[in-house]
Amino acid sequence: MAKRIDVSGLNIFYGSFKAVEDVSMTIEPRSVTAFIGPSGCGKSTFLRALNRMHEVLPGARVEGKVAMDGQDLYGSGVDPVQVRREIGMVFQRPNPFPTMSIAENVLAGMRLNNKRMNKKAATEIVERSLRGANLWNEVKDRLERPGSGLSGGQQQRLCIARAIAVEPQVLLMDEPCSALDPISTLAIEDLIAELKEQYTIVIVTHNMQQAARVSDATGFFNLAAQGKPGRLIEMDSTQKIFSNPSEKSTEDYITGRFG
Repeated sequence: MAKRIDVSGLNIFYGSFKAVEDVSMTIEPRSVTAFIGPSGCGKSTFLRALNRMHEVLPGARVEGKVAMDGQDLYGSGVDPVQVRREIGMVFQRPNPFPTMSIAENVLAGMRLNNKRMNKKAATEIVERSLRGANLWNEVKDRLERPGSGLSGGQQQRLCIARAIAVEPQVLLMDEPCSALDPISTLAIEDLIAELKEQYTIVIVTHNMQQAARVSDATGFFNLAAQGKPGRLIEMDSTQKIFSNPSEKSTEDYITGRFG
């Protein structure tokens, strides 16, 4: 299922403002890649560009190339909705649909893709996805209750179940633990470690200890000054980034000397 992403010479714009400049990287399949860096340096913008969610905003556009297993995701004739089905997104704050039950939340993405399911197939998808998100045992007896009635950590795992129900190849996570308590954060981190056996995972985090714990590779983003575009300063194995980075600015950020 998991696929590799190759980014080359990517520039990301909001209207005439260049938010991210000249990023090139390879994101390996069945691994966790973390992006770290100070606020406003383009990490989340870059993340959203990977599945074409950036262009939902008026005036937003990209230059350069994002390819998944060789296919240019911004090529002519490529359906952005299909891209977003193959590259799922989990957001900073848990966002289950409040009027839907737990089971309906899991199936929401399938319904949006106009997938017809009989009751047996739907039941199997709900159980498989909730098991995949380590949530099944906690909610199996209340699947018809509102998803909004779950705790924050459970809601985030429900959103992960919703994302994996459509069987994507890649999972993007934009600070998935920033609104959660330490115990729920640990549960999500354990889940990420399990999910990488099947998916390519990319996570934006402000928690450097979290990046060190969960990721195989880490990219450090920074910007020269406010109003300047964000750039990828360095990307390497997480162990090297945190023990012996090549760039002084990476070391300064990790050791708390700036940012």
